[in-house]
Amino acid sequence: MRLDKFLVNQGFGSRKEVQKLIKAGIVYVNDVPVKDPSFHIDPNTDVVEIEGQEVEYKENYYFMLNKPKGYITATYDENYPTVMDLFSAEPIVNKLFPIGRLDIDTEGLLIITSDGVLAHRLSHPKWNVEKEYFVIVEGDVSDIDFSKYEKEGIYLKKDKYKTKPFRVKILKTSFEESELLITITEGKYHIIKKIMSALDHEVKYLKRVRIGPLTLDEDLDVGEYRELTEEEIELLKRYVRM
Repeated sequence: MRLDKFLVNQGFGSRKEVQKLIKAGIVYVNDVPVKDPSFHIDPNTDVVEIEGQEVEYKENYYFMLNKPKGYITATYDENYPTVMDLFSAEPIVNKLFPIGRLDIDTEGLLIITSDGVLAHRLSHPKWNVEKEYFVIVEGDVSDIDFSKYEKEGIYLKKDKYKTKPFRVKILKTSFEESELLITITEGKYHIIKKIMSALDHEVKYLKRVRIGPLTLDEDLDVGEYRELTEEEIELLKRYVRM
């Protein structure tokens, strides 16, 4: 890989910006200063340093975001802030994108990455990736037999569409409202709101807490993010057989 491309990929600026760094003589490869931007390196074995600081090589980046309400799940939007605005301090922000989507008024777990293969597999219906949501709905749901929907889904009359099977665990229920965990394997627009509306219970609050084997870190406040650990990345890749 060219040295200038390597530095661009690691977030040190545009091609022109990193070429200036290299020509300034502050970039070293294996303890030797290199001023040629086209110099080829092996990013897996060569040690690259800028002013004495080693540049860590990462082929891809993986983040867990606790998405807040009011943000669009997109890389750009003319009318609303996007989840990528929360990553504006990251030098590699232009390489990142969200996997799947959460509605503007939905909170919770969102994976942000540069790995297109993983994104495709986690999003594709073929892999039946489970997505679990904490849901608060209006009214008492104790009279609903949710078990039948685990086998056959539910028909949405307004959409003329039958959902895939889904699971519901009742955490708490009362006359005023109920708290549920709902697990789905599809990503159709407003699917949980439509399911609960078909059952005559409107959704008051929605938060995604799990994607496949990855659970939202309870230490992440709304709007905060962190990099995934190597173990978490490996769990996701094994889940979709990468």
